[in-house]
Amino acid sequence: MTNWPWNIRFPQPRRRDWRIGCIGAGFIMRDCHLPAYQQAGWQPTVIASRSRTTAEQVAALRNIPRVAPSVEALLADRSLEILDIAVPPQHQPGIIRQAVEFGCGSLRGILAQKPLALSVAEGRDLVQRCEHAGITLAVNQNMRYDPSVRSLRAALDQGLLGEPILATIDMRAVPHWMPWAAELPSLSTFVMSIHHLDTFRYWLGTPDRVLASTRPDPRTQFPHRDGINLYILEYAQGTRAAAWDDVWAGPDTGRTAAPESFRSIHWRVEGTVGTAIGSIGWPGYPARVPSTMTIHSQLLTPGWHMTGSDEVWFPDAFAGPMAELLVGIEEGVEPRHSGRDNLETLALCTAVFTAATEHRPTTVHEFLS
Repeated sequence: MTNWPWNIRFPQPRRRDWRIGCIGAGFIMRDCHLPAYQQAGWQPTVIASRSRTTAEQVAALRNIPRVAPSVEALLADRSLEILDIAVPPQHQPGIIRQAVEFGCGSLRGILAQKPLALSVAEGRDLVQRCEHAGITLAVNQNMRYDPSVRSLRAALDQGLLGEPILATIDMRAVPHWMPWAAELPSLSTFVMSIHHLDTFRYWLGTPDRVLASTRPDPRTQFPHRDGINLYILEYAQGTRAAAWDDVWAGPDTGRTAAPESFRSIHWRVEGTVGTAIGSIGWPGYPARVPSTMTIHSQLLTPGWHMTGSDEVWFPDAFAGPMAELLVGIEEGVEPRHSGRDNLETLALCTAVFTAATEHRPTTVHEFLS
């Protein structure tokens, strides 16, 4: 087995002194965004949260110089160039609207969490408001920036698999549902499956037709409709993609007693001239478990070729969405994870949720129009 010598790093902005304001001080901001930004050489200037005490604790931990007394006070800071938002999805649209209505000052970009909104209509409203205000809106679809996911995209771009025939993701892992998830109309689809659905879009484009099934997660005690998600994506040209998003993964929750494969995410993509297989290290968090990819192609030297990185999805990949937003602003181009692009991910999530809960095939187009 030989190494596959590709550089899978995402583009880096020229500037390191962007004036970034952070909204939210929970786990994702504290332990993912901020460590990744500091590794990349960016230092946010101010943070705000619903709890000022929590914001002060995170500011002290991550060396952020200022704490705004409220989210509204941070939004009124006309010196900020970038807003980095990490709040529950039901609260995010209101913050984005406020940012636009405050007059923006020098604000040039917003990095929103996924899901951008809980409906395509609301997401489109946010996209249009930002476009009218001259603000670049991007969505933190961070799984795109996992090393193995980016490696597979590079292989597809190089044609090393030929025409994609079948792509699969098999997840057997237990997400930590936050309390705010109980307030959402969807559990797994818009919180966990959205990662895999957006990854399929990143690899293969937006599918045409969706078949799906779901059942509640036995471990989750609050009422919900979509827990364990199974879905098939059909593409007009013939490609098929499917995922098993198993958020139950069996009754044994003890990591020490279980084999390594007990909690895992594996993927596989087969084409006409090659096959790639990979793994996502996230289920091992907080341990740093690197993702992997191995490829066999008729266009490469014989044998299996492995590409690897010491980077991990959580937290390293979280620098990617911010980097691509900043590069897009510097170069005057729309980032690939723009708000407008993300409307198709929202429509795909809606198509999966509807197909599973209404027991019918759906199309992505019916939720975009």
